Amino acid sequence: MSSTDRHRLIAQAVADSGSATVPQLAELTGASEMTIRRDLDVLAAQGVLERFRGGARTLLLRGEEPPWSLRVHEGLEAKRRIAAEVCRLIADGETVVVDSGTTCLEVARLLHGRPVTVMPLSLQAIQVLSDAPAPTALLVPGGRPRTGEGALTGPLTLASLAALRFDTAVLGCCGLSAAEGMTAYDLDDAAVKHAIVASARRIVAAADGSKLGRTAHAYVGASSLVDQLVTDGSAPADEVAALEEAGTVVTTA
Repeated sequence: MSSTDRHRLIAQAVADSGSATVPQLAELTGASEMTIRRDLDVLAAQGVLERFRGGARTLLLRGEEPPWSLRVHEGLEAKRRIAAEVCRLIADGETVVVDSGTTCLEVARLLHGRPVTVMPLSLQAIQVLSDAPAPTALLVPGGRPRTGEGALTGPLTLASLAALRFDTAVLGCCGLSAAEGMTAYDLDDAAVKHAIVASARRIVAAADGSKLGRTAHAYVGASSLVDQLVTDGSAPADEVAALEEAGTVVTTA
């Protein structure tokens, strides 16, 4: 088992149970207790969990967003498939705004070198696209990055979105439900997502199946605002059916 897979398993086990001891995690992963202690030190430094003598406890409250350092490695193959399908929906010559988040970052990677005009809304995606050769045109918005996330928020980000109109918005979803709509974990992030929706002719949501049926606390808008959803095979069938009934075209990558 790679260290990345072990870290993911440890973080999930601690999050699910609230806490776990070093011997429990060693048995779960098949690693030595010394290795588990080192893993816990790394995860604690990343803000994923809190160390205590002999184990670790979760830092996440119910409904709280897992840290970027953990999410960026989760379900990477599914995120890349979703990103590839999203990019197939984007035609050459389009103007595109790309939301923050780990799946949207994979979209930004695939737009590198494409003949599109793109405005990314995270520091990570801006860095990915910063050296993109012509014919890619990069627009850099204003804003304040969220600590630990790199997502741009605040009045300057909202002003950047209000000043422009896009052919397509690639929207990252913290939660998407036919009944509860689009939601986010952070109020500032929800405000940016709301402005994204208002700025674009077409809204394409990129979300793996774990986001469907989930509700975070900050409301963005009704699910019917999403023209197309690209998800993966883990998406719950009943939620997909409800979204389609509400008018969203759902594609499984």
